[in-house]
Amino acid sequence: MIVKLIVMRKIFLFVILLCWGIVGFTQDGVNFEHLSFKEALDKAQAENKLVFVDCYTSWCGPCKMMMKNVFPLKEVGDYLNARFVCVKIDAEKGEGPELAKRYKVKAYPTFVAIDPDEEVLMTKEGGTFDGGEFIGSIDRLINPDKSPERLQQRYEGGERSADLVSAYAG
Repeated sequence: MIVKLIVMRKIFLFVILLCWGIVGFTQDGVNFEHLSFKEALDKAQAENKLVFVDCYTSWCGPCKMMMKNVFPLKEVGDYLNARFVCVKIDAEKGEGPELAKRYKVKAYPTFVAIDPDEEVLMTKEGGTFDGGEFIGSIDRLINPDKSPERLQQRYEGGERSADLVSAYAG
């Protein structure tokens, strides 16, 4: 009986550790860090990244949809995690109301990309169901060479690379 109990405990411990390991290694989506805004800026400075802020509220349907359907996507995680220190800020709690006011958040969700010197590089309101579309819109907003005006200028200047034509058509 004692041997059976010891074996059962070992199996239980093994299963718990296995589940913990699987959960720890399967995060493909966006790595939203639990940092204050100041800590996020400091970390971005140290890692030579930008800060991506998801301004949300607990009652916002599109915010919940983004968290459930878009942010877990591998492609979205790969894009955002490589370029940004990502944080979620509840616009109604803690430092959220002050940050929402500072960055002129008027709708939810609102996404803001900020450099470590607190210069706003882009603001995007509203969610989407498509991860590729979300990445494309963020990329166009933070990269001046991918703005619609710049793409048009490059196209009209004679550039016809596959990347440019695809981005311009998009």
